[in-house]
Amino acid sequence: MTDSFDDPTDDATHRGGFGEFAGEATGLIDRSFREQIVLVGVQLPGASDDQVEANLNELAQLVDTAGADPVDRVIQKREAPDPATYVGKGKATEIQETSDGVDADTVVFDDELSPAQQFNLEKILKRTALDRTAVILDIFAQNATTLEGKTQVELAQLRYNLPRLRGRGNQLSQQGGGIGTRGPGETQLEVDRRRIQRRLAKLEKDLTGLRRTRKNQRKSRRRSRFHTVAIVGYTNAGKSTLLNRLTGAGVLVEDRLFATLDATTRRLQLPGGETVLMTDTVGFIQKLPTGLVEAFKSTLEEVAEADLLVHVVDGAGPDPEGQMTAVRSVLREIGAGDVPELVAFNKSDQVKDEGLQHLLHRHEGSLALSARTGEGLEHLLSSVGGRLRSLTEVVDLLIPWSRGDVIAAVHREGEVLLEEHAEDGARIRARLDEISQDLLAEFIDATIPEETR
Repeated sequence: MTDSFDDPTDDATHRGGFGEFAGEATGLIDRSFREQIVLVGVQLPGASDDQVEANLNELAQLVDTAGADPVDRVIQKREAPDPATYVGKGKATEIQETSDGVDADTVVFDDELSPAQQFNLEKILKRTALDRTAVILDIFAQNATTLEGKTQVELAQLRYNLPRLRGRGNQLSQQGGGIGTRGPGETQLEVDRRRIQRRLAKLEKDLTGLRRTRKNQRKSRRRSRFHTVAIVGYTNAGKSTLLNRLTGAGVLVEDRLFATLDATTRRLQLPGGETVLMTDTVGFIQKLPTGLVEAFKSTLEEVAEADLLVHVVDGAGPDPEGQMTAVRSVLREIGAGDVPELVAFNKSDQVKDEGLQHLLHRHEGSLALSARTGEGLEHLLSSVGGRLRSLTEVVDLLIPWSRGDVIAAVHREGEVLLEEHAEDGARIRARLDEISQDLLAEFIDATIPEETR
């Protein structure tokens, strides 16, 4: 790198951006006032003008949700990101002039910046430089309510912040000493770095325990033999509204991004009489930070282990297809790419009929609904029941009377359709999934013709 960059705080003139690290004040945007934000997008080869504008529009919504005001935007076309400043020194200077013109406090980039890029940019911009990841982390920090959610968010934030921890003026360059330091020769920066590492270790330990608890909860639900259905989709697609409408779950619903972070599971009886467990999950988004995916692993395992996914899509949104692609990308990342999927285009009451029909035609087996009005919910429930039944098979079993434990297991593991008392034992016709069939294989009566089942 040929350019020389000094400490960005030496002549910085604007406030905003990062708070204290180590989990004591985890916000990344200073909400003591409404920061003025300049948005920056980089258009790389293969990206269309419309796509870049859509990404910046979403970034503007994220910034607003975090508690700041977008006041201007800059778009640059490049063949590849600049390793030192992402946009190049000349463009960075131009962004600085634009920021001065609108008196912006902070500049937010649509793509993740490396620690070196962020450091170099702040020197040129003379104000805080953030990226999309930092904004998403900040929103998560605001919305986490449960112990598990707060732990997951803080862990992701600290992992993000640790490589970005650096001296700010004389504050972190001073020599540390006294209780809690290694010795008088250690800088405050080194002390802070060790402090964060200790905090990370504690959070990871705490989260391991919480994951164990959640795993045991899933095992308990599995023993009930209820099918599990996970509601997935892009953030603000209407997942929580749907769960509330179907189950009366009482999940907080707001017209804002990432209003729901903590998984909520409720029982639901389908029209065919089957009981399922339906779970609302955290919304996905384009460029979802890898650190968040990793931190929320235990929550997202609810999705990977589900029997069926109801993929809720905002049918009235500007880019339903793009949002579906983003969601499926995250599903593959968490190991849920092969879980059966039922696509439900939500907000049908806000979509022109021709647009809705186009979406339904393009995605075979999909359906339309309005979680707000209740339109299409009966069709959804019957479709869920049909999809789940397709995962099972009707089998006939002959179980000796001496094996009351097996008879009880059939009732527990599957859906009993018919039960007759015979001299040689209980004759039971039941709907069982593949795993249960394997467990009960020795009792399956193959002598009964399939057409009579």
